[in-house]
Amino acid sequence: MLRVTRKTLLALEAVTDVAYNSRPNPVRARDITRRQGVPQRYLEQVMQQLVHVGILKGVRGPQGGYVLARERRRITAGDVVRAVAFLEIEDEPKFTDKSDLGKLVVHPLWKNMEEQLLIGLDAITVEDLCQKATQLKIGVHGDEKEKPHKGSDYSI
Repeated sequence: MLRVTRKTLLALEAVTDVAYNSRPNPVRARDITRRQGVPQRYLEQVMQQLVHVGILKGVRGPQGGYVLARERRRITAGDVVRAVAFLEIEDEPKFTDKSDLGKLVVHPLWKNMEEQLLIGLDAITVEDLCQKATQLKIGVHGDEKEKPHKGSDYSI
């Protein structure tokens, strides 16, 4: 079952951070955690899953870190959400609907909403998110050149 969790948002932000900040060098996990304000060990699980599914690539060495495994226009927000949903499914106990109301009404409703959400997320690429960051004048490495106005339109 698809859930929007902190891990999901963290993964979207981390992939966008890598795309936005990885020129010319890979982005280090500790830099992402500093910008996002999360513990590195929390981020590492998410990053490893993103590497495992082919969204990110780990680069070893003193200048190592993470880079995108594909062009940012070829990675969608839906790809990232699905990768993290896999982690969430592993942690979630099995649940089966026992009532007809759950099986025939509630569960199909939720499945339909999940499908619609993923269709929308598949229409947004990491390139779109980077362009939005540029439009909002977010500096490279997360340094803001100019703070966006409160209530900015965050639609892509």
